[in-house]
Amino acid sequence: MVYVFLAEGFEEVEALTAVDVLRRAGAEVQSVLVPICGESASCGGTGADERGGFGNAADGSAEGDCAAKAVCGAHGICVNADIMFDEADFDTCEMIVLPGGMPGTLNLAKHKGLAEQVRIFAESGDKGKYLAAICAAPMIPGELGLLKGKMATIYPGMEEHLKEALLMKNRVVVDGNIITSKGPGTAMEFAVELAAILKGKETAEKLMEDLLMGR
Repeated sequence: MVYVFLAEGFEEVEALTAVDVLRRAGAEVQSVLVPICGESASCGGTGADERGGFGNAADGSAEGDCAAKAVCGAHGICVNADIMFDEADFDTCEMIVLPGGMPGTLNLAKHKGLAEQVRIFAESGDKGKYLAAICAAPMIPGELGLLKGKMATIYPGMEEHLKEALLMKNRVVVDGNIITSKGPGTAMEFAVELAAILKGKETAEKLMEDLLMGR
C-alpha cells in the first residue's frame, strides 16, 4: 500500500501525478485526508471539526461521506480523498508520499500523527518502508532532523529547511529509503522513480514509454 497525503492547499500536480502513475504501475494507492490542525489541536481524531465544518450526512449517505473527505488544492482543484488519516493502516503501508504546495505543506507539518509516521518511515532503513517528499514537503523530515547526512533536494529557496542534509541539485534524489524531488515540473520523474522502487525498473521503463516521456 502507498499513501499519498492531502491537506488543504496541496500541490495538485504533484499529488495527482503520484497517484495516477503509481496506479498505472500496478501499485495499490490511496489518497489520505490529513485534517487541518489548530495550534491547540492534538490531531489524534478524524477531524471533521478540526478541518472546519465537513462531516457525514445524518443518514450516513455517500454524499455525506464524500463531503467529509473533500479537500482543495493550492489552485482551487478539489478532490475527494480515499480515506481519512485515522483510517490508514501503516503496518501494511510500504511508502508514504508527501506532496508540496502551500499552505498544504504547512498543514501536513502541523499534524502530530503524520509527523510520527514520517519519523518511523524515515528511520526504517532497509525494512522495506519508504518516505517520498516533493517540492516544499522535504521540509517536513528536514525540520525533524531526519535528513541529517542524507542527500536531498527541495523547492528552490527553501534549502534552509533541510537541516544538515547534503543538498543536491538533481531533480529527483534517492538516498536509501528516502526520495525527494524539486517541484511540479519534476512530478512525473518523481512518480516514475517511485514506481521503479516499488515495481521494478522494467515496469518504470514501460511506463515512460507509454507516457511518451523523453519523446
